Amino acid sequence: MSPQPAEKRTERLLNLVIALLSSRRGFTKHELFDEIELYSEAATPEAREKLFDRDKAFLREQGIPVESYSDDQLYEQDNSAQRYRIRSEEYRLPEVAFTAAESAVLALAAQMWEQAALGSAAARALRKLRARGVIAEDAAASPVQPGIRTSDPNFTAVFRAASDRLPISFGYRDSGGAESTRRLQPWGMGSRYGRWYVVGWDLDRQAERFFRLSRMTTPVKTGKAAFTVPAGFDIHTSLASLDTVFAPQTAVVDVSAGAGAELRLRVSGPGTAPAGLPEPAAGRDRLCFSVTDLDALAADTAALGPAAEAIHPADLRSAVRSALARALAAQDLPVPDHRAPAAPRTRSTKVSGAQEHLSRLLDLVPYILANQGADMDETARKFGISRDQLAADLNLLFVSGPRYYPNGLMDVNFETGEIFIDNADNLSEPVRLAMDEAAALIVGLDTLAALPGIAPPDAISSAHAKLSEAAGTAGAAGTTLAATLVPAGAAPSVLEELRRSVGRRRLAIRYVVPSRDEVSERIIDPRRIFSENDTWYLDAWCHKAGATRFFRVDRIVSWQDAGPFPEGVPEPDQHFPASLFTPGDSDESVTIRLEPEAGWVADAYHAELRSALPGGGQAVVLRTPSTGWIPGFIARLGGAGAVTQPPELRAETTAWLKAALENYE
Repeated sequence: MSPQPAEKRTERLLNLVIALLSSRRGFTKHELFDEIELYSEAATPEAREKLFDRDKAFLREQGIPVESYSDDQLYEQDNSAQRYRIRSEEYRLPEVAFTAAESAVLALAAQMWEQAALGSAAARALRKLRARGVIAEDAAASPVQPGIRTSDPNFTAVFRAASDRLPISFGYRDSGGAESTRRLQPWGMGSRYGRWYVVGWDLDRQAERFFRLSRMTTPVKTGKAAFTVPAGFDIHTSLASLDTVFAPQTAVVDVSAGAGAELRLRVSGPGTAPAGLPEPAAGRDRLCFSVTDLDALAADTAALGPAAEAIHPADLRSAVRSALARALAAQDLPVPDHRAPAAPRTRSTKVSGAQEHLSRLLDLVPYILANQGADMDETARKFGISRDQLAADLNLLFVSGPRYYPNGLMDVNFETGEIFIDNADNLSEPVRLAMDEAAALIVGLDTLAALPGIAPPDAISSAHAKLSEAAGTAGAAGTTLAATLVPAGAAPSVLEELRRSVGRRRLAIRYVVPSRDEVSERIIDPRRIFSENDTWYLDAWCHKAGATRFFRVDRIVSWQDAGPFPEGVPEPDQHFPASLFTPGDSDESVTIRLEPEAGWVADAYHAELRSALPGGGQAVVLRTPSTGWIPGFIARLGGAGAVTQPPELRAETTAWLKAALENYE
């Protein structure tokens, strides 16, 4: 069977890397065309030239330093006279050793991205660092596991543009609901208050501006004219400035007696409402807040529907009214014709791209050379692939190498189930970290350093220094990307206090259940703490439910010691959950229409079925033990989602939204 196009591309790229590493003098492109047989398959000489140019650019994007030069300065501008090579000292990951403690924090930093856009990059980076003593399994030892999620559909495009220093344009809806097209030179991006922002030079306003990714209403378009980031720009400093951009202000919300249990947790002390406001209606309590993010409070208020009314300031009241009005308008739209939702394809069936495949092949060789006789099954597990895929990779390595020099081919043997590789000196060391790989680990370490008690500060600091030096120019990624995971609605010290109980002490807690708008009492056995951006969860065995449950830390009203940790409690899954929701056999099914900007709901709420809709968006089927929270959820989406099935829930949601809007007439 002949190789598929994607496999041929990987084979061609691998041969190009091997050839360029094999000679200090390098090759002209025509010598490379003779040396690498797959270039002969191009339809025309012009197509072959373009193919080579794309391959060069691709390798450079992956951090592989393809160098071009000329033997004669008189011919420096003559492409046909240019020679190409890869200097081994620039290709190889520098010799740097990591201690066990440093290995653990690096593994924890990589694990943060497991459910995020840079998950593959973090896994590749960790794989390269295996040769330097880093063991991926070391992260499992930590009882506290921070996690980053990047559900915004434009995250990857914005990150690439910021890394490549290319301008972007996008549709954007501001806090007042007005939409416009914005043009930006993205200097960096980061998370703050649980949301992702991009900061840069607004080309239309001629000023530095922040944009929230969740407010982008169209796919990002990337331009071609590269720009220069101002000297001294640092994304951490820029993000910190948001604390002064959004100065704290007093906000007032009136809530029905006995309602808004979660909102009441966020009241900032007794509070004083501004003078001149009308008295709350009978049966309502006045809640005062000190907030920097009115949008978040607006979403929480809208989610309470008729039971809450935003009173002050006018911007908050307007934001809630607007969210409810958009939600009602979306709910009133006719159900679009579409195919019945189908089960999503599993990720295991997705064919890996050339980037992932080439990186794996280049990492596989140094791994085997350092572990001659490695077991096939264990190696496949370490690289996250099947045994059959590993065999295909090894066969590809066996036939790769210089066309006219058979002695240059690698010797690969795995017939006995043990892998041996010889004659592969050029690929004996792992390749340097690419920009996205370095960014994933460096940002992970920076994030860990800001969370007290999670990992040893000295190990984080030393691992950061070694990694930055080993990454070379890619180490600058730490000034472009940042993530802040300080617990929302809770002091950082709360994590440290809860951490002491994990695996040791049983807890009696009082916990807010938003779907029922009540405070419940539970006895739990804490097993680990993990986060989704700045929202932290306690993974525990709940005796009331008789099953594992995830408790949001900021919804725990109080806790107290309830005795020693019992034996026989199931061990937690050390991987981040793909979903925070576990369907039950008696759950109800709800079909929701989602606009493109709300596509994250399908993954976050573990949609069982999905279907594309005309004009964009999708219909998804969620399963839930109770539908009482659905109308509030639709209000929180602010027009980006609507219930379509079952009919009675659709009608109930519409009536609920109309009743909520009556507060603002």
